Amino acid sequence: MNYLHGFHAGNHADVLKHMVLLALLARLKQKDKPFFILDTHAGRGQYLIQGEQARKTDEARGGIFKLIVLKKLPEVLNNYLKQVERVNPVGSLINYPGSPLLTAQQLRDGDRLVCVEMQKGEADALKQLFAHDSKVQVQHGDGYQAIKALLPPTPRRGLVLIDPPYEAQEQEFLQILQSLQDALSRWPTGQYAVWYPIKQRASIKSFLRKAAQLPCRTVLAIELLVRPDNSPLRMNGSGMLLINPPFRIDADLHPGMRQLAELLDDGGASFTMKWLKTENPEAVN
Repeated sequence: MNYLHGFHAGNHADVLKHMVLLALLARLKQKDKPFFILDTHAGRGQYLIQGEQARKTDEARGGIFKLIVLKKLPEVLNNYLKQVERVNPVGSLINYPGSPLLTAQQLRDGDRLVCVEMQKGEADALKQLFAHDSKVQVQHGDGYQAIKALLPPTPRRGLVLIDPPYEAQEQEFLQILQSLQDALSRWPTGQYAVWYPIKQRASIKSFLRKAAQLPCRTVLAIELLVRPDNSPLRMNGSGMLLINPPFRIDADLHPGMRQLAELLDDGGASFTMKWLKTENPEAVN
């Protein structure tokens, strides 16, 4: 695997993914009971937003840099930006927190986070980042295997975040579906969040159709396009597939999604929030 997220940190996909992740964590924190989080493809946890890798692609200019100075944003976006600001000097944007660090910032006594990363250099950086945080465990290994090894977890409330590099998209979709099938058999009440890139619509349609057939209560697909779906550019947007999400999470996210479509527009932005499977027919369109 050659993928390094440092080249893409803070781009439009990260903005979507991390806004949704923090909204899910906020719902988990509404109850006093502890929760468990598994981050299967964790990366290094924090990235230099103006470092060598980030400057080569400059993708953050179309993502976090469009938002960080804005005020009077929807609550779900404000919460996300506050968490980014926590790892930066006042008035500047030097570091971008990955999903492990954003999650760790939300943990209370009794909550647990397990981060798994395949690439040794990234895993070593992650271990160093959390060396003094007893609530966070870092493993160097295969995130999909960790699903089998760690589920069902203790405590029994929580979330699995699956955010792979998609170096081979069709193969990755198949692996995700197999892992979700296995995870739900082990932990049917768990929540699962899967990030996916929007490149080839045909393969995404197949993936979402099969996801709706999983043995779970509800499935919500959230997508943000920053340019038209038929653009020849490589990645026109991304999505979050939520399995067993909290009730009314779509209402929590809708104002932020609408704002992101306006702020991150690159020639034809749009967003969708579609229940693929639901016990409650209500949905925000």
